[in-house]
Amino acid sequence: MNRNTQAILVALSIVIAGISNSSLAQGQGSKSSLSQWPTRGWTKAEPAAVGIDEKVLSGFDSDLGNGKYSLVDSFALYRCGRLVFNRTYVHDYAQIYAKEARERGPLNARLTGWYNYFDPAWHPYYHGTDLHSMQSVSKTVSSVIVGVAKTRGDFKAELDTPLLSFFDPAKVKNVDDRKRRITLRHVLTMTTGLDWNEEVAYDDPKNDASLMEASDDWVQYVIDRPMSQEPGKVFNYSSGVSELLAYIFEKETGKDIEQYGERYLFGPLGIEHFWKRSPLGVVDTEGGLFLRNSDLAKIGYLYLQNGVWDGKQIVSKEWVRESVAPFTDAEQQYKYGFKWWLLPRTDRQGFIWLARGFGGQRLMIFPEEEMIAVFTGWEILKDEAPDRDLVNRILPSLRSSCTD
Repeated sequence: MNRNTQAILVALSIVIAGISNSSLAQGQGSKSSLSQWPTRGWTKAEPAAVGIDEKVLSGFDSDLGNGKYSLVDSFALYRCGRLVFNRTYVHDYAQIYAKEARERGPLNARLTGWYNYFDPAWHPYYHGTDLHSMQSVSKTVSSVIVGVAKTRGDFKAELDTPLLSFFDPAKVKNVDDRKRRITLRHVLTMTTGLDWNEEVAYDDPKNDASLMEASDDWVQYVIDRPMSQEPGKVFNYSSGVSELLAYIFEKETGKDIEQYGERYLFGPLGIEHFWKRSPLGVVDTEGGLFLRNSDLAKIGYLYLQNGVWDGKQIVSKEWVRESVAPFTDAEQQYKYGFKWWLLPRTDRQGFIWLARGFGGQRLMIFPEEEMIAVFTGWEILKDEAPDRDLVNRILPSLRSSCTD
C-alpha cells in the first residue's frame, strides 16, 4: 500500500467516525436515529421523510379550516423528533364572544381580568402573543413538575402521604375518617372521594370549578368539601383537587411550583410560558398555564424519551412510566394516570397518552409511532371535537416507521 492510499484511508476513517459520533450525539436518549433536541426550536421535515402521507393531513387540515371540528386555533404534528405539519386557524373571538364578555356568569364571575374567559385580551391568547391558554393541560404539566421535584429529591413526601398532613385539620371542615385517608396518590389520580360536581357545563352555576374560581380562597374551598366516596375507589374529575397541587408543592418543598418549573423544566426545554394565579396568589395548577403549540409538544417529547432531555434525566423514567400507567377507569372509555388521560387504541394494544384542556387543548402522544399531535382551540360554549374523531383523522396518514 503506497502513502497516497494510506492517506486516503485515514481521511475516510476520520469522516466516518465523525458522522457516527454526530449521529450518536443527536440520538442520545431517543428511540429514533432521526431525533434531535428541539430546545431552541423544532427542526422541520417533509411528512414523507418520516413516513407520513401529507395528502391525508391536507384533507384533515381543510376540514379543520372549514369548522368541521369546532373552533380549532392550531394543529401540528411531530414525528421522529421533527415538525412535519403545522397549521393555524384565525377566529375573531372579540366578535364571537362579544355578548358573553360583558355579562357576569360562571365563566365571567368578575367581569374583568384573567378569569373572564370571553375577554380577548386574556383568552385564548395571552395579550396578543402566541401563548395560548392550556386550561386543564395545566394539570398534566403540574404533575410533570412534581415528578421533576421527586427526581431531584426536593419533593420527599411519598405518594401514600395523607393529604391532611399538609393542613391544620382544625381549620378544615367536614373532616371524617374517609378524608383522613386521602393521599397524594389520590390527588394525582382524581380519586380523593371529595364531593365535587364538574360533570355539568362550565357555564352552569352548579359547576364546582366555576364556583371555586369565583371565590377568593380556592384551596380552602376544595379542602372543605365533604366526602362522597371512599378514597381510591371512584374517579371523579376535579379541577379543585388539581389546584391543591400548587399548595401541597409549596408546603413540601418550600418553593413556588411555577418558579421551580421555570428553573428545572421550562428552562431546560426552552419553553416560554405565562401562568395565572388565584386571587390569593396561588399558582393556578388546575387551568392557568399558557404555552405555545410547539412548546407543549416538548412536554410530549420529554415523555417519549422516558424523561431524558439532551442527555439529562429531567424526570425519572419511573415517574414517566407510572404517570401513564392506567391507575383507574375514568369517564367514557378513558383510563387515567397521574393527571394523564389514556385513550385505548382500537387498532392495536396500548394507549394514546393525552393531556386535555377545556376549549379544545390537546396533547396526544402515540408512543409506538414516536408521534405527537397538538391542538389548541377555544370552543367554550359547545362541546369540542371528540378525541377519537381527531385520532381517526391522524392515524391513516401513517405509511412507515421512523427508521424505514
